Amino acid sequence: MNKGSLEQWLQRLETLHPSEMELGLERVSVVAERLELLSPLAPVVTVAGSNGKGSTVAVLEALLLEAGRRTGSFTSPHFLRFNERIRVAGEEAKDIEIVAAFAAIDDARQDISLTYFEFATLAALWIFRDRGVDVILLEVGLGGRLDATNIIDPSVAVVTQIALDHQQWLGETLGEIALEKAGILRADRPLVIADASPPPELLERADSLGAAPILLYGRDFAETGGAQKGGLQVRQCDGRLLDLPAPERVDLLAENVGAATQAACLLGVAPDANQFRQALSRLRATGRREARQVAGLDYILDVAHNPASVTKLLEFISDSQCKGRNLAVFSAMADKDIRGMLTPAVDVFDAWFLADQPDNPRAETAAATADALRSLGETMISVSKNLRQAFRRAQSLMAVGDRLVIFGSFYTVAAVLPLLEKDHNKSLAGAVS
Repeated sequence: MNKGSLEQWLQRLETLHPSEMELGLERVSVVAERLELLSPLAPVVTVAGSNGKGSTVAVLEALLLEAGRRTGSFTSPHFLRFNERIRVAGEEAKDIEIVAAFAAIDDARQDISLTYFEFATLAALWIFRDRGVDVILLEVGLGGRLDATNIIDPSVAVVTQIALDHQQWLGETLGEIALEKAGILRADRPLVIADASPPPELLERADSLGAAPILLYGRDFAETGGAQKGGLQVRQCDGRLLDLPAPERVDLLAENVGAATQAACLLGVAPDANQFRQALSRLRATGRREARQVAGLDYILDVAHNPASVTKLLEFISDSQCKGRNLAVFSAMADKDIRGMLTPAVDVFDAWFLADQPDNPRAETAAATADALRSLGETMISVSKNLRQAFRRAQSLMAVGDRLVIFGSFYTVAAVLPLLEKDHNKSLAGAVS
């Protein structure tokens, strides 16, 4: 029996489990077995890593859709709507089917307590089975070994860049974190690594587990150099090399595009040059080095939330210089290495617009972030009571040629997205009138 609207369900899920997060597979596996979800009929690609998971899934989804495959994609977190987490053939799942999945899970769990993320994972698998997808794409929520997505054996495992993040859950060193990510690997199943220099512990664990083949960016698939610089070379199932043209996208990292394309090849879906171009041209990776122009002003939105991802963002900003100033709207979670994120960025931005997040107890205060910036020699700092106010303050000082970069967390980008959409619609309405 369905019990209320999707919004009512989501509110209920937030209170069902005693803690927001509890890693482990025992509880969720029991419920999945009762629902007969543990052995999907479709091949599964599971993507783990610290940075680049979402964009890798987005590229792989686009490539498979271009080839006519019916995809089921599960990603997290969402920006504006829970439905973003569960997509079938590139379209968000409807409220009615998510509610039906939640009701079935609730009945099956009986006295077993599940977290919000575990409910979401099971709902995605339920909907993918119901809709008869051809390929399932699962983005790991946290770590890999004990993440709810790991109840499913992947046909292909993908590991993106590994960085220091979530140390309280995953370990204090890159090696320890890599071993947690390696939990998604399976014997005699392919592993694609979107990093030319991954922690050695990842490769050692892959070898000991018998994952095969192991395909490493820069060695087995790579961005091409020379006259074809910017193109991509990947391996097909028969071992032959496939050369693809340079994508007309500067916002996507070559290693993530390469890993997604390599995974597609391992599924037997090797794109031709036209399919590759078309897939990437239609792809919109929200909040991943996403450049927008609204009412003549330039913006970049990026969910960069650790020093490694901020470094990649800064490289992108440097490679796509603007005519005016670079301004920053920034807010991050208190458990992140905020000083490590700010240190390389202080020389890039001309002014900082900081904000509290009153509804988010995990967020660092704007005052503490401002103190960190001042200790790094930054003086052009504005502090606001919320992200809406910070964004509007920054926007009010922009001139044509300036660029406003919004980053620090998913929450930061999610707070600004509706404001940009409102401005965009207002601009369109003004143009029509």
